[in-house]
Amino acid sequence: MNSVKTVFWGFLGLLLLIFGNSFLLAQNSFARGEELFMQNKPQEALRFLESAVSEDPAHVQAHLYLGIVYLQINRVDDAIALYGKILPNGGIETARIAYNLGNAYYVKGDSALARQYYTRAIEADPEYASAYLNRANALVKSGQLKDALPDYEVYLSLEPGSPKREQVVRLIAFIQDEFAAAERRRIMAEEAAKAEAERRRRLLQEVTDSLQAAAEDSKGLSAGKEDVQDYDSEFELE
Repeated sequence: MNSVKTVFWGFLGLLLLIFGNSFLLAQNSFARGEELFMQNKPQEALRFLESAVSEDPAHVQAHLYLGIVYLQINRVDDAIALYGKILPNGGIETARIAYNLGNAYYVKGDSALARQYYTRAIEADPEYASAYLNRANALVKSGQLKDALPDYEVYLSLEPGSPKREQVVRLIAFIQDEFAAAERRRIMAEEAAKAEAERRRRLLQEVTDSLQAAAEDSKGLSAGKEDVQDYDSEFELE
């Protein structure tokens, strides 16, 4: 019995040693990768963050940093794959992961999926100002100006002191001017269409009236039997 317990505790200790070492290795890799990441050295941070993710697949922060590094070095598809894999287990970082995934799709040129993940970020954190801003940008990029306005306005309400405030305010004014111009064009087009319809109606009326007059005139020129004088044989010249 004692020998069995000894083997059990020895095996348990070995597992703890293995996993403990793996955890420490992951932490060491992450610490170095984070340091280089914060120094804006993505290429140098890359291998450490990849090691951290490999050594601890549940390390959410390592995934966040690594995904940004991938975007910085133009490995967009790798960023998308990485964020997509960790998103279901994002926990309290779900909003940030979804937001970064939205950014990756935006860079890739897929505005629809970008909006989808910005929306997911907002659902996870309704006060995520940057997600509203970027979703509005994605809407503008796809030509949905009207839908973008509320997101820009929410962004300004959440970030009243934003350094981007002036740009956003100008953009909102531009979109509103576009709506006003579009409305003026619509009204003018409707008025022009009505005027054209009236012109065509009058033209048709003039043509039909003219034809009707011609028909009436032609009746006076008819030579029926009743209009012909009947001369008999008794007519004589004097």
